[in-house]
Amino acid sequence: MLVWLHVLTSFVWMSQALALSTVVGAAVVTADADFRVAAMDVAVLLDNHLLAPFGNASAFTGFVLAAATPWGFFRHRWVLTKFVITVVQLNVGIFVLSSGLHRAQQVAAAGQPIGWWPSVAGGALMASAIAFQGWLSLAKPWGKTQWAATRGPKKLPTATTVVFVSSVAAVAVDLVLSQLAGFPFPLVELVVLIWVLTRRALTLRRATSGRSRELAAPTAMS
Repeated sequence: MLVWLHVLTSFVWMSQALALSTVVGAAVVTADADFRVAAMDVAVLLDNHLLAPFGNASAFTGFVLAAATPWGFFRHRWVLTKFVITVVQLNVGIFVLSSGLHRAQQVAAAGQPIGWWPSVAGGALMASAIAFQGWLSLAKPWGKTQWAATRGPKKLPTATTVVFVSSVAAVAVDLVLSQLAGFPFPLVELVVLIWVLTRRALTLRRATSGRSRELAAPTAMS
């Protein structure tokens, strides 16, 4: 269920990035000031109610799948690449694209033409990055990282069912909260993610300690 939810939210995130780029592109090229204002209002609506909440859900489910399964964050190059891209996307989306989109809405409301960057190009680049991450999930290229060979247990444990059920529920609750609030509201997802990461850190500490004792045992006997 969590994997399916990750795929679904990622697809919505990508499709809304393309939709946002298309709507803002129409606002950029039009000479009709009223159409420009209406298009930017639609773009902000898409960003607040669909793109941002589903982007948060996609990132959250991906993080939980890494933290709650044997894949981990740093053991496989394709997972690590997805993790880095997602973190960059979230920060660029929040601090560059979304803020630029709201500024463009104000410019359009003042009756002035708007620029194509960052909303048009940024949306297209975001959609392309998500599509590349989809390919990574299918191809799983490049093998394991050096970290997997030198640190931690040989195989990471899978979390309990409670973790996955809680994660699915967190996405559902936060999507509803975001619609009611009118802006992204990933409160429950953040709480659950902190809980999952804390559980994983404690589990890894115990597993690493156990492996260290196993490696030290022959030396002590000799």
